[in-house]
Formats: sequence, C-alpha cells, structure tokens
Amino acid sequence: MRQDGTLAAIQSQHGLQAGPPSSPTKTQLTIGTVNNPDMVIMQELSTIFEKENPDIELEWKVMEENTLRRRLLSDIAIADGQFDIMTIGTYETPIWAKQGWLTQLKDLPENYSLHDLLPSLLEALSYNQHLYALPFYAESVMTFYRKDLFDNANLTMPKQPTFQDIEHFAEVIHNPQQKIYGICLRGKAGWGENMALITSLVNAFGGRWFDQQWNPQLTSPEWKNALTYYTRLMQFYAPPNAENNGFNENLTLFSQGHCGIWIDATVAAGLLFNPKLSKVSKHLGFAQAPSSVIQSNWLWAWALAIPASSKNKDAAKKFITWATSQEYIKLVAQSKGWISVPPGTRKSTYETKMYQQAAPFAGFVLNAIEGADILHPTVKPTPYIGIQYVGIPEFTAIGALVGQNISEILQGKSTIDKALSTSQNFVYKQMANSGYLK
Repeated sequence: MRQDGTLAAIQSQHGLQAGPPSSPTKTQLTIGTVNNPDMVIMQELSTIFEKENPDIELEWKVMEENTLRRRLLSDIAIADGQFDIMTIGTYETPIWAKQGWLTQLKDLPENYSLHDLLPSLLEALSYNQHLYALPFYAESVMTFYRKDLFDNANLTMPKQPTFQDIEHFAEVIHNPQQKIYGICLRGKAGWGENMALITSLVNAFGGRWFDQQWNPQLTSPEWKNALTYYTRLMQFYAPPNAENNGFNENLTLFSQGHCGIWIDATVAAGLLFNPKLSKVSKHLGFAQAPSSVIQSNWLWAWALAIPASSKNKDAAKKFITWATSQEYIKLVAQSKGWISVPPGTRKSTYETKMYQQAAPFAGFVLNAIEGADILHPTVKPTPYIGIQYVGIPEFTAIGALVGQNISEILQGKSTIDKALSTSQNFVYKQMANSGYLK
C-alpha cells in the first residue's frame, strides 16, 4: 500500500497525511479545512502569505466535509492540539466557544476593517457578544436552473417558485436518455449534507425539529409531507444513486450539464457562472429558494477559528486575518477573476462595481443572506436557533443518524414511515439522556 500510493491516499482523505518536515527556524501552522473549491483556492494562494511571512510555514489537511467535522471535533474535544486553524461553521462556533474550546478573537488589526463584515455573520460567529471565528465565505440558498432547457420546453421560472412549481418543471425537463436529470438535490447522509436541505424543507412545509418542551416532532404530518415530496423528486427526477451526492457532487453534475434544476447554497453561483469551470455558464438562470408555507432558506458561513489548544495562536491569528481580509478578496480577483471571490462576507465586496458586473447574482445573494433569520427559523416557535441545523451540541449525532435513515429510503432499504419512526425514537432517547426532557 505504501509503494503503490494507496496508504498516502487514505491518509490524505482523512487528514492524516504527514506534512513536510518543519524548519526549526519557522512556526508551522496546521490547517484543517474542507475540500470545497474556495478553500482549494485559499490553499493555492497561501504561498503568497508564506512569502510575506517567511517565519511561518503552512501544513494543510484538506478533507471531505463529513470527515473534516468528525476529525476536528475529536481533536478539539480532547485538546489534542493537532490543528492551529480550523474551518468551522456557524453551528459549531457558539457551541465550541461556550465549551472553552476556541480562542476569542480580539485586538484585530485596524486595517482588517471588522465593521465591513456583515452584521448577521458577526452575530452568528460570536458567543456572549465576543467573536470566535472569522467568516471565509457565507451562503444562503437559491434555485439554479438551465434557461436553455426551460426555453425549449416553453417553461418560465418564477422569481419565487413554489415546491409545486419545482416538481412540475423537473418532470417536464427530465431526460435521462440524454443524461439530463430534472433535478439534483443533496442525498449524501450527514447533518451538514442531506439534513441541511431536508431541515430547510421541513421548515418550509411548516414543521420543526422540536416543540417548546424539546419533544421531537419527526413523526408529525409536516415532516412526513416534506419527506414524501423529497423522496418523490429523488426517485423520479434525480440522477442514479442520488444518495451518494452532496454539495460537491451536485456542483460537478450541474456544471457538466446533467441537472436541469439544483436547489443549494448560493456560494455555487460564482462557480457555475464561471465559463472556465462550468459548461452551462451561458445558460444559467437563478431564482429564490422554493416556498410552501414559508421559504426554504438557510444561513451558513465557513469560517476560520483558532482552537484553544493551539500553541501558535499569534501566527494563526495572522493567517486567518489575512485569509478573510479585503486584501485577500482582491488577490483572488486579480488571480482568478471577480467571479471567483469568496462571497457573502464583506459589504465592500458587494459595493465593488467590478464584482457587480462579473456576478449578476450579487445583490440577489446578499439579500438572501441578510434575510435569513436564525432566531426564527420556522412558523411555529422553537426552543433552538439555527435554520438548517439545531444549535445544540447533540445535533451532530441526531442529524447524522436521521440523515442516514433518510438515505436508506433512497436506497430502498427503508420506508418513510419506518425512517421517521426510528428517527423519532432515537432522538427522543438522546434528548432524554441529555436532560432536555422533564
């Protein structure tokens, strides 16, 4: 395995590969991050940071999303100190900060322009009004579609489609013989993969995870209606083996021309409009996230944080302020074009005329992010915050389990009723064991 490279590939996938030998005269920063395109660009451009800071060298651990989350949680919970910088989200930041696992970010450089960051992100990445992570990019949800397919079928996408609209459109443009599928949606199991989409879908159908007394609601009519709709789309109009597709897989499918409609994160807009990365850039249309009782939106930011266990906090702080700065955004614009800059974090990005010209979706995305309300995610009142997640430590476990149960429906191993009943029982026991239920 070592000789043919298999061992190195497995180690790399799980963020366990050995980095280059560190220099005794340099501070080595180990960075754990997700394998999304924007982070790949960050890794590529980080050589400029190293040239500007010759006393610092960077070691990268780039992982698939679900693997990254397990790896970082296991490290930070036992203060193992394997990472100096972690890519985490709006879910983890306040929870981990409360546990004392993260370094408070204060005394940032004046030229960092903290006031330029969107207020909703500063709030989401803070705990007790103290900042614990800096946003690298932020996102809400939008509907992407192929205008050429819609034109050929004499269809018109409304600015605010309903879920009924989406199903009708998917049915009309579905053409599996030509490897064009009516819709692509997240099917890969994971609390941040399929459950991000499904939770926002449940919200839109009038449901919620818990009532005000923390009783699970997974067997409610709203959950069943949402999951019935989702399953129908995935079984009739999605690509084969859709249970294997998460954000990155669907991004590839859409950019290669295999999806008629894709409902997912707004961050994909810059990638799909880029003709260097997308075969359908000339035909890309977009609309708001679909609605039922309410609109199915969310708010997420991938952010950079420093674990309390890091022994190189000053150097780590220098890197994360560089990677989330106005200067970094300009650097990406110069090297990759304005269409590729990290979206959703800074007011100045959206005030830049060159970005407005390059990104026709700019104002749309900004409105979606600013309109997402993590404090009031559903029609009915909830005891938790978060739109596509529940802001409690237990959600990583319950979200992963429920996501797996739903994935088994798509694989033909379970039914909707069985998956929801099994999930309800598991979540109830977990919440009782954690002391939420009286």
